[in-house]
Amino acid sequence: MSVGNEFQRQALATHVAQRMAGPAQAILGFQELLLEQARDLGLAHMLADLERIGAAATQLNGLIDRLIDDQANCPERDEAGAEARLRHDLRTPLNAIIGYSEMILEEAGDLHPHTLKEDLGVILTAAAELLKQVDAIAGLSRGAAIEALQPRDQAGLDAAELERLLFKTGHDAWPDQGGRILVVDDVASNRDLLSRRLRREGHRVAVADSGLSALARLQEGEFDLILLDILMPDMNGIEVLSRLKAEDRWRHIPVIMISGLNEVAAVARCIEAGADDYLTKPFNPILLRARINSTLEKKRWLDREHRYLEQIQTEKRRADNLIHAILPDQIVARLQGGEEIIADRFDEVSILFADIVGFSPIAARLPPSDLVRRLDSMFSKFDLLTEQHGVEKIKTIGDAYMAACGIPEPSADHADRIVALGKSMLESLQDTAPDGDRFRVRIGIHSGPVVAGLIGRLRFVYDVWGETVNIASRLESQGVPDSVQISEATRRALRGRWALEPRCALDLKGNGRIETYLVR
Repeated sequence: MSVGNEFQRQALATHVAQRMAGPAQAILGFQELLLEQARDLGLAHMLADLERIGAAATQLNGLIDRLIDDQANCPERDEAGAEARLRHDLRTPLNAIIGYSEMILEEAGDLHPHTLKEDLGVILTAAAELLKQVDAIAGLSRGAAIEALQPRDQAGLDAAELERLLFKTGHDAWPDQGGRILVVDDVASNRDLLSRRLRREGHRVAVADSGLSALARLQEGEFDLILLDILMPDMNGIEVLSRLKAEDRWRHIPVIMISGLNEVAAVARCIEAGADDYLTKPFNPILLRARINSTLEKKRWLDREHRYLEQIQTEKRRADNLIHAILPDQIVARLQGGEEIIADRFDEVSILFADIVGFSPIAARLPPSDLVRRLDSMFSKFDLLTEQHGVEKIKTIGDAYMAACGIPEPSADHADRIVALGKSMLESLQDTAPDGDRFRVRIGIHSGPVVAGLIGRLRFVYDVWGETVNIASRLESQGVPDSVQISEATRRALRGRWALEPRCALDLKGNGRIETYLVR
């Protein structure tokens, strides 16, 4: 692997130095563990040698740390004498570490825990490896030595690619999308300088000379980012930041704090208060651009996420409305609560059937669109009437309409409400223009026990079953046009005063004779 230029050479040298620092730090760490083990086990005779290993490891780490710092701050050094001294200085602590470790290992024999020997083995392996690399480590102190490093030491770092990624132009690194930025600073020269720089980067900039002025600006427009100074006279940056994060309409706007304060406590306080980043004055233009573009990019992703969530909520509301139009609210709540099988028995329920008299000839005469329009108009009126009377629509079956009262919530006046619904249904049809194709319906009602439940997986249906349903259907089919026919059971269930006309006793197969009445 060749080293293309000074940056790549420096990157490789630092990488290799840091890789070598790892074993040295491991030696120090395991020495500390061994020292704790020896104290816990009462191995006092080992403590002095372990402390000598620790002193040598500390010396070794110090040498390597200084070497890494030199790579960052003073890359060119080609003094042969200095390199030889460094090589000597490195071998000295390594030899001490190896020597004392081997002595402890021999003294330990078979009497001590296996983990102690394992830890000593790790130290010896790391020290032996570093000893082999002493020439390379010392060579890092001069620029040309990087070329001579072993290939495996260079492996894992593509310096040329790293350089390309770090130093490609801003236009390559970030999409050319300006943001709406509010600059808040009480010093006019700072505002002007920052504004001009941001405008040159393609951003739209507004300025505020105080915290109160910034809040007023936010009332007037929307911003993608706020650059907020900390030290301002009327309201400091921390107070402004707290106001922003306390308001739902502003809390999502990212804030980069800008200040001459470079204390860690100030940075930590701002981050805890909700700031997204912190920059100290004077700004490094490249760093400023990188922080702003990075923050704006995160804001754009958050905006997209917010829009997607709104779409999901809209679709969920639409789906909820649809399912509430199909199923009773109580059944929807039980489904959302996790019930998979919904089946209930009700002892007192009234069932209504309404059917169009002579529907087949009418359907044959009317154009399909006219027929569907008329059916839709009639059933839509019936739907509204069920809501008005507190009755549950069950379904339409061809030209028939089925409703029930007393499910899924039991109701003491189920018979009264469903009879009232039948009367309203007949009245609603009287409003239609009289012609030869006007719909006329027969209505039958019976009361008694039913089983109700939810069936289906692709298309849910809340339905009712039982003899009560069959009798109600028979009462309708044997009823009178433009009339509501009820059974004796429904008559007994009525609580209100209704004008009833006894009609006849119908002989229903399997149920015997049932007295019937017409509601007037």
